[in-house]
Order: sequence, then structure tokens, then C-alpha cells
Amino acid sequence: MGEGGKDPLIVIVGPTAVGKTEISIQLAERLDGEIVSADSRLFYRGMDIGTAKPTPEERRGVAHHLIDVADPCTTWSLAAFQQAAAEAIASVHKRGHLPFLVGGTGQYIHAVVHGWTPPVTSPDARLRAELESRAELEGYQVLYEELQKLDPAAAERIDPRNVRRTVRALEVIHLTGRKFSEQRGQAEGPYRLLAIGLTRPRPELYARVDARIEAMFAAGLLDEVKRLLDSGCSADLPSMSAIGYRECVNILAGRIDLEEAKVSMRRLTRIFIRRQANWFKLDDPSIHWFEAGKAEPDEMEQSIREFLSMPR
Repeated sequence: MGEGGKDPLIVIVGPTAVGKTEISIQLAERLDGEIVSADSRLFYRGMDIGTAKPTPEERRGVAHHLIDVADPCTTWSLAAFQQAAAEAIASVHKRGHLPFLVGGTGQYIHAVVHGWTPPVTSPDARLRAELESRAELEGYQVLYEELQKLDPAAAERIDPRNVRRTVRALEVIHLTGRKFSEQRGQAEGPYRLLAIGLTRPRPELYARVDARIEAMFAAGLLDEVKRLLDSGCSADLPSMSAIGYRECVNILAGRIDLEEAKVSMRRLTRIFIRRQANWFKLDDPSIHWFEAGKAEPDEMEQSIREFLSMPR
């Protein structure tokens, strides 16, 4: 914090459904800011309802970056995101505006603010194919359980359904004989940072999640997923593994009904929220926490203004 000569970056983090979109837009409007999304699902065009993407109206008043920048039939890597985020933040600074990096995807936030570099181990096509085949034949849970045994720290931060990341972690472990979690490089952070965390009591947060799920189906989530499948997107793509999309695929295939899908989404979102808490801890002294719904945007704005007025 307060490193000399570095451009400022405001980071807004917190769990799913806590209210990051609304509060970040309010703060950006007040502080001549622009928002850079660090949510790994908002990259994809056509995935609007199931990702709770900011609406066109919400984006009209404040410039947003890294939303609708990728085809859902492709995969955006962490490295691609890092480069695009750095370019977007630089462009915001060049215009004399204040960048807000906003999202709940811990890996993406940390990669930008801490200058992460991925393990240099080159992909091994044979090993990767073998691991992917095991995931298909035995189920992704088997690979994830193996990762939990070999590298609990890495497993704690990977969604069990994210087969691509699980496979990559196991690939690096098998090729190097070292834990994946210990091989991520970290350079000096490139920005002068202020991190604002938003929180709510868990019962209130879970109630918001449940209401959001109901609103998604009412807004046409099933039709959105059907359009994606009809456009040629495979149900096995990483983009389609997002909570809600896989459940809708199963509804359309006749494997589950609507109520079963909602139950699954509620359960998985609660698990995801607990995993997000591993990235953004309430006792982290580098994060200024505010309880959304109680703290006023005025308080957060004042914290940002005081930060910006500090000598570099």
C-alpha cells in the first residue's frame, strides 16, 4: 500500500451475491472511475442471466472492461486474463480515470494485484490426455480427491467441477514432483492498492442467493442455455461448467427436473461462497471490510479519497 510512483488501483472483492456490482458502480460514478471485471464467467458473450452480468443499463453510466470479450465456445486462460486486465487498467490510467478491479474470482484478483506467474512446466500431452480420460471414465471427483491428497492447499482453491484446473495441477505435480501450490511465482505488485471487501451475514447472503436463482429462471436461464447449446457450444466446455449452466443442461437432457436443479444450485453456490472465503479472509489486514447493507457508500468513498490523498 502506498508504494511510491505506482498508479492506484481500487480492488473490490467479496462473495457471490453480496452486492459488488451495485456498490462498485456507485463508487465509480462518484470517483470518475471505470470498472475492470475480474469475474471469470463475465468474459463470455451470451452468458448473461446465469452469471448475473451487469445489465446494459448498469454499464451505460460507467465504463466496464473485460465483459463480453470471449466466445463461450472458447476458453480464456488465466494468462490471457492477466494480460487483458493489465492493458485495461493501463488504458483507464491513461484517460486519467480511476480503475476499479471488481470480482469474486480469487485466483484472477490475486494474479493481477500480486503479479502471479504460472508454473513454467510445459504441458505434457500424453499425461494430460491420460488424466482427462480418467476424469471422463471415473468421474471428476476421483481426480479431485487425488489432488486433495497430493496438494490440499491447491485443492482448497479449485472448484471440484473445474476439471481443466484440476488436471493442470495434477500434471504439474506429476511432472515436477512438487506441490502445484508451491510453484506459482509472484513478482512485486505493479499497483498502489486499496482493497475493499464486502460482506454480509451468511443467512442474509444465502437468502440473496436463493432469490437470485429464482430470478434467473424467471428471466429465462433455460432458454439462454438452450441457445448456447444450439449455437454449437459443448456442454463439456469450461464455460458451461458454471453453476446453473450444468444444471440447465441436465434439465434439457431430461436427467433432472427444475426443482432438483434449484436445490443443486443452492448447494453448490454455498460451497462456492465458502471457497471464496479462503481467498478473501475477514482477518486479512490488507482488506478494508464493510458490511454491505449497513455501511454507506459514503464511508467507502471517504476511505478511497483518503487513500488517494496519501503521499506516494
